[in-house]
Amino acid sequence: MNQSSGKESTARGEQAGRTLLTQNMSAARKALGPALTPRTKVRLETLTRDFGFSVRRGDLQMINNNWYVTHTGLLALARRKRCCGIHVEAVESLCNSETNRFVLKATAFPYKGSSGFVAYGDADPSNTSPLVRGAEMRVAETRAVNRALRKAYGIGICSVEEIGTFPSSTEKLPPEKANGNGNGAGPKVRDRLCQIIRQHQLDAELVKAYAVDFCGTKTLRDATREQVENFVQQLGDWAEKDRNALLCQLNSYARPKQEVVA
Repeated sequence: MNQSSGKESTARGEQAGRTLLTQNMSAARKALGPALTPRTKVRLETLTRDFGFSVRRGDLQMINNNWYVTHTGLLALARRKRCCGIHVEAVESLCNSETNRFVLKATAFPYKGSSGFVAYGDADPSNTSPLVRGAEMRVAETRAVNRALRKAYGIGICSVEEIGTFPSSTEKLPPEKANGNGNGAGPKVRDRLCQIIRQHQLDAELVKAYAVDFCGTKTLRDATREQVENFVQQLGDWAEKDRNALLCQLNSYARPKQEVVA
């Protein structure tokens, strides 16, 4: 009886794995088109089989023809594997709040009695996007947790959140009033923003949250016209240049602040 139940459970697990792989391949073909090469297909199959990552859920992202796991995907894996917890602490000797440099240490405990898998995450203005200025400590925490979980579960690919600046902070914005004198010449800023959202199929609420961070204001209404114009210009440029990287940034606003215990 127990043997029969075990076989049924195994069969259900194998069927679920095949279904997930089919879903992942379909989602990847739809999102990536020609970028889904034979090599990336094989890698996706391995990541699906070994870790149960889902493309549709946002567990994986492709950037420059390479798969990256996301913070969401790692936390979901930790829950499935019944991770006992994650402890995070600042390495005070390496932190400097005046320069917004932070180094955090994370220890993941994948099972009861584990001695833990230790990893470090660092963040400062030189290796983070201008869009997250002032949030370097949170970025460092996420990076540390991601690295600890990757060690704990033997995941050999980097996480999206560990990647440095996208796009380069040295890129210059167009000069002020490059599209006219601000008195109606050219399309309105709001219309241009809506056009970008529709054209690149972006989440309007995430774009709004990103805009508030970009402008450095409490609400978008508090931003100046120049700030909004610069934001729309950079959003459009980024969407054209590397939509996958932009989606990674936008997805970071979709996750509510979570406790470090998984």
